Amino acid sequence: MSDKKMKIKLLPNGEIQMETVGVKGKKCLDYIDVLKKLVDVKITDTQLSQEYYETEVLEKENNELKFD
Repeated sequence: MSDKKMKIKLLPNGEIQMETVGVKGKKCLDYIDVLKKLVDVKITDTQLSQEYYETEVLEKENNELKFD
């Protein structure tokens, strides 16, 4: 399972850049709300990465019963 991360960069001009890593599909847009809650920001631009167009594969837990 991959780790989901937010990379936040503070630029000298006061702008904030945020990138998600390991987040597939439209779920990456949820991280914009997380950024808004962390700091009072106005979103002026959104650029979608290749991960946005990918589908997240959920790993199914192995719930086997074992008997001795």
